[in-house]
Amino acid sequence: MAKTNKLVSPFLKWVGGKRQLMSSIVEHLPKNIQTYNYVEPFIGGGAVLFHLQPKNVIINDFNEELINVYETIKNSLEELIEDLRTHNNNADYFYELRALDRTDGFRNLTPVQRASRIIYLNKTCFNGLYRVNNAGEFNAPFGRYKNPNIVNEPTLKAVNKYLNSNNIIIKSGDYSEILKETDEKSFVYLDPPYYPISESPNFTGYVQGGWNMYDQVDLRKACDELNEKGIKFLLSNSSAEFIKDQYKDYKISIVKANRAINSNGANRGEVDEVLIRNYE
Repeated sequence: MAKTNKLVSPFLKWVGGKRQLMSSIVEHLPKNIQTYNYVEPFIGGGAVLFHLQPKNVIINDFNEELINVYETIKNSLEELIEDLRTHNNNADYFYELRALDRTDGFRNLTPVQRASRIIYLNKTCFNGLYRVNNAGEFNAPFGRYKNPNIVNEPTLKAVNKYLNSNNIIIKSGDYSEILKETDEKSFVYLDPPYYPISESPNFTGYVQGGWNMYDQVDLRKACDELNEKGIKFLLSNSSAEFIKDQYKDYKISIVKANRAINSNGANRGEVDEVLIRNYE
């Protein structure tokens, strides 16, 4: 693999982030991964993208606020850093800024202000996790950290350089639209909202509305279409029987991940997840 810049790394802490699964993911990638056009329809925090740093890329996420952060880092870095420096690490300020997406004034914020708000909330909220309720409003509480790294300049600058010195297309919409842009020169990494292992997951997710069983079936059908077109894909999900059954025609590897977002302490720590692929 070509030499990568270690400073290019996730600038947000995202639910289900892939940093701790990275060695397993790398192990399961196709040979000569850098020769493919890399497509990631559920980009989230971007851990896999930033680890691989491919040259030709399409990234997408349904979460417009998240995609706005990527675009702002790419196109308006200086203004973003300047705005990040204006934030205060106290509860009153945090809740005031958090409440903005419940007001009409929210749409008057500039893209830079919106991106700055997301980074600030992510760095200062409890557990540092992006979380929205069913109305799409940010709802994680204040974290009370002494010195959160709100302006992580080295990482932001490295990501800006990576996004600008390669052929990287950034989109926000439904994953199925992005899959239409793939061909046999593409490699698709899919990291959708996970199917819950327990029937009543306390954590509802990071896209308004969440995902259900039917969304998972639709995604499996989309993978079948990729497979029919000879397009390589790798997909990560929970190791629920339902998921293993959906993808029984593909190669399934069970891998261990440390997860700390379960409300039941006994279910934290190492959990089984699956990596599913359609190539040797």
